[in-house]
Amino acid sequence: MAGSARHGTAQEGAFRAWLLHGLQQEDLRALGPHGPGSPEKQYSWWRVMCLTGVDYFSSLGYQPGIAALAAGSVSPLATILLVLLTLFGALPVYRRVAVESPYGQGSIAMLEGLAPRWWGKVIVLVLLGFAATDFVITITLSAADATAHILENPFVPRALSGQQVAVTLFLLALLAAVFLKGFTEAIGIAVLLVGVYMALNAVVVVTAILYLLNHPAMIVSWERVLTEQHASPLGLLAVSLLVMPKLALGLSGFETGVAVMPLIKGDLPGRIAGAKRLLTVAALTMSVFLICSSFATIILIPEKEFQPGGKASGRALAYLAHAYLGNGFGTLYDVSTITILWFAGASAMAGLINLVPRYLPRYGMAPDWTRAVRPLVLVFTVIAVAITLVFDASVDAQGGAYATGVLVLFLSAGVAVTIDAYKAGRRGRTRVFGLITLVLAYTLVENIRERPDGVKIASLFILAIIVMSLISRATRSTELRVSYVHLDALAQEFMAESSGEIHLIASDPHRRDQAEYNDKLREQWYTHRLRSSEPVMFVEVTVRDASEFRSELRVRGDVRYGHQILQIESATVPNALAALLLYIRDRTGEVPNIYFQWGEGNPVLAMLRYLVFGGGDVPALTREVLRVAEPDPTRRPHVHVG
Repeated sequence: MAGSARHGTAQEGAFRAWLLHGLQQEDLRALGPHGPGSPEKQYSWWRVMCLTGVDYFSSLGYQPGIAALAAGSVSPLATILLVLLTLFGALPVYRRVAVESPYGQGSIAMLEGLAPRWWGKVIVLVLLGFAATDFVITITLSAADATAHILENPFVPRALSGQQVAVTLFLLALLAAVFLKGFTEAIGIAVLLVGVYMALNAVVVVTAILYLLNHPAMIVSWERVLTEQHASPLGLLAVSLLVMPKLALGLSGFETGVAVMPLIKGDLPGRIAGAKRLLTVAALTMSVFLICSSFATIILIPEKEFQPGGKASGRALAYLAHAYLGNGFGTLYDVSTITILWFAGASAMAGLINLVPRYLPRYGMAPDWTRAVRPLVLVFTVIAVAITLVFDASVDAQGGAYATGVLVLFLSAGVAVTIDAYKAGRRGRTRVFGLITLVLAYTLVENIRERPDGVKIASLFILAIIVMSLISRATRSTELRVSYVHLDALAQEFMAESSGEIHLIASDPHRRDQAEYNDKLREQWYTHRLRSSEPVMFVEVTVRDASEFRSELRVRGDVRYGHQILQIESATVPNALAALLLYIRDRTGEVPNIYFQWGEGNPVLAMLRYLVFGGGDVPALTREVLRVAEPDPTRRPHVHVG
């Protein structure tokens, strides 16, 4: 039995080590405010582009059909407007975001500092909610669309008919398995899938365009329909502008592109340059394919086939592949489309894995294990499974939430770079980015008006993130949240002069006169029977920003009215005092003592003051932080209240 128990323990330990592989203890001296600059392994920019491209490029599988269904004969013109917004709006905005957030924080980081303290955290949590909506729905929507392509193929056994949910869940499990294996495998699969898929799309698009050039009457017929429906160029432009927001799915991929920047090989300038190349090449490539495919599909495919249940519904280029290159090539194209749509969730998963650990653990709003890849993969897979079941694996039902998440992130990026340009005094760029932001705002508002369900779904994500974040912050509040203690020269001198027991008196950080210091010292002498020969120091903690969770502790020495005083700035008073006491113990070998005056008050309100303002019932909370940090009572610093 004992041997079996030891074997079970060893297995549990091995599983835990595998699950938390890559989890490192934070050292904020090296990390900076947004986590480590580089993961364990990095890749060439074009390989990382393929990882983000499985999402961006895979939208060719459904974008032409969506455009035709939303805009009819005007879809090529609406697509051209979308391309213009991509090249002259989203691309320059995100090239600037790449410069300002090279650690993968995205546009969220640029907005984080605009509002002080807790307001900044709330902004981040809301934007993370929209980012989670975008990325998670990318995973579920792409898997559902891959399933639709599987079930529409003429060679697929009829036994799978009606099994949309089951097939989608299988694809989600397969995607999770790849990421549980590792990033290297995910990158390799992405490069292969993107290379094959884009080559097959090139064949389909070129074949369709050549066919149209050899049959110009079809183009003339389309132009005649266009002019009959819309008499003036201004009318065409107005209709194109109205329907363009419905094509917002074709803008996906930019936020993911900056979220995975840490995977790009090179030093910081090289990473930024690689990210700019990634964004530019992807945008140009996609723009060419979107315009060509939109013209080809709207002219060559009968209108009825775009309707729900039609042969081109959600798979317009696949329809052309079967119709003009035969069922053999069409099936090959279907297989390629299915695999890249299935794996489109990989870019979203990579974005989530890189984005979430940059914020929530740093805020204390997620457990430390969320800085490891595999637990996050499992969490997001469970969420994706739940969403798939709720929406019955329907592509159309999830489209509104997906577009809303994408456009909110685009708008946040536009606002961020506009403010950045304004602060830098670049008036020309401010006007350009401001105009782009207005266009993005219009696109978002129109999308919400057309599909209000997207905001409702995103609101659920935001609510879930905020509630779970606050619960995590509360449960982790008594952790020792100081990563490093640094004493200036005078404070170090105080430590060097201390011999025997060390006594600290907690004092308010407000300026006191000599009488107040003397009275406080005399009170502690009488209450705790201290000997006048024993060294006593006052310690004063000023709360800098209570919304911060973990930080360095910088201790400054001061001499005032003959008293030695240690002055500290920290996010919370109890954590700062506990960290200082443990540091003194480790530095001197003596277990120090700290003395507080007795305080009264409602314990619930005291805890709320601690969580929000960093104060609260300081003696009790200091003792609790010490108890959690040092389980051995003989080595634990002593807290006295009197």
